[in-house]
Amino acid sequence: MNAAFEIQLIAIIVSVACALPGTFLVLRKMAMMSDAITHTVLLGIVLAFFITHDLNSPLLIAGAALIGIITVWLTETVTRTKLVSEDSAIGIVFPLLFSIAIILITRYAGSVHLDTDSVLLGELAFAPFDRMIIFSKDIGAKSIYTMGTLLLINAFLLFTFYKELKLTTFDSLLAAMLGFSPVWIHFGLMALVSLTAVGAFEAVGSVLVIAFMIGPPLSAYLLSNNLKTLLFLSAGFGTMSAISGYQLSALLDVSIAGSMAVTTGLIFAAVFTFSPKQGLIGILLRKKRQREEVFQHTVLTYIQNHENNPASTEKMSLPSIALHLHWTQKNLLTIVTHLQKNGQITLGEGNLSMTQKGRDVHQQFTNLLFNPLRKP
Repeated sequence: MNAAFEIQLIAIIVSVACALPGTFLVLRKMAMMSDAITHTVLLGIVLAFFITHDLNSPLLIAGAALIGIITVWLTETVTRTKLVSEDSAIGIVFPLLFSIAIILITRYAGSVHLDTDSVLLGELAFAPFDRMIIFSKDIGAKSIYTMGTLLLINAFLLFTFYKELKLTTFDSLLAAMLGFSPVWIHFGLMALVSLTAVGAFEAVGSVLVIAFMIGPPLSAYLLSNNLKTLLFLSAGFGTMSAISGYQLSALLDVSIAGSMAVTTGLIFAAVFTFSPKQGLIGILLRKKRQREEVFQHTVLTYIQNHENNPASTEKMSLPSIALHLHWTQKNLLTIVTHLQKNGQITLGEGNLSMTQKGRDVHQQFTNLLFNPLRKP
């Protein structure tokens, strides 16, 4: 395998591994918690290194996972006091633990290859140089196997505890009544996030972990409300970000991790703008249609209130309606033209009248307006 292929493969594996647990973070409205965890686990790595003096020790991952859980526990403990909000609690706990890690590195680990830049930014271009050698045979970049293992662990645990995660995410009270423990499942998910974050540190850095963990699930959330579909879409968007990000970095000769984070944001911006149901353009068009519908029924209501009153005949002309409704004749003409096109009103001798179709449509609208639970 050449280096370019290995870099893209590592990025794809990392993106999917991060997007799977990230989907549940987004659904639980804990997106910023991923930012806190991916930074504070550095303290766990540092403390475990001081104990083992080995950067390859598995205790570094255990220490990182433990600190990730402590971060969540401290944040929720502060939040439960009701003195500060959850985001404020994150803003207190996250800088505290992360700063302690920075101080320990600069004070006691200055000569060790454990620097903050590599943790924050990472460098995918160097990942293929760290090889996996088995029986004197090079079988590929080590990150492919470490992150591949993490991806399999994430997929297996999310599949095994899918029902419990789904129930505690959407209705934790019901989950508790059915005998599940929302607290244990919650902290288990946070431990999984911590493991994923520390596993991806060396290859892609903290910033890209956050981008992969939150960006693809957010994009997927704008397209579907089905949890299984969300998970598949999140993995798909993560893969798209990894591949397109690498191509962008090769084209512009810039940071690979930075380009992938940018493409993650660009994909979200595209979905946010063009999503059929929840996209910005769709929302604006829907509001425009609703506004026009209200204007149309305002005209129908006006006609209905005046058409059976002989004294109101002169009020059925376009100038008179525009005057009473405080509309410009141009705007009124646009609405009247649309109603005529739909066969809901007729314009004869300068006066408006409602057709039977118009009466039926307006009656359905009125029923729905005053009886929203009633089927039209």
